[in-house]
Amino acid sequence: MSTGTFLVILVLLAVVVVLIALAVTLDRRRRRRLRERFGPEYDRAVEDAGGRRAAEKELDARAKRHDSLDIRPLPGEVRERYAAEWRSVQEQFVDRPEGAVHAADRLVTALMRDRGYPTEGFEQRMRDLSVEHGRTLEHYRAAHAVHTLGADHRATTEQLRGAMVHYRVLFDELLSEGGPPAGGDV
Repeated sequence: MSTGTFLVILVLLAVVVVLIALAVTLDRRRRRRLRERFGPEYDRAVEDAGGRRAAEKELDARAKRHDSLDIRPLPGEVRERYAAEWRSVQEQFVDRPEGAVHAADRLVTALMRDRGYPTEGFEQRMRDLSVEHGRTLEHYRAAHAVHTLGADHRATTEQLRGAMVHYRVLFDELLSEGGPPAGGDV
């Protein structure tokens, strides 16, 4: 083998090694970026999708959809109105726990709609919220599960109380984004 051929092969091998290293680095950065953006939702997506690549493709699609939405903060007077409505829903809990949980679910959905999130179904709401609110989605899932139980009158008062706390976490996060918190105590 001539020296020239040997050098060409060596250069080609070096290029291949560099390209592989670059691909691995970019893949790690992408994974880190998705983990940071989606929080615990990243691991849930990997589990649900049956693999990292499929999950990352799904999460990228969620991010693209989210980026196309007109998500906006609420004006101060609207935030104050929502905060007052939340206090009213909390007050209902003493006499009508199931009704209060249903009202909390409706209020969170209305808040999402006013912020610019589509509200066409629970699963789609979860996917849309996961992009910026991945760390609070477990609260929303838990609250929604109890809401479903409550619709069939199968939820205990303690479960209903827990649902109110869970709804409150997402409510506060959605309400305060773009401004100072406006809510009251649970």
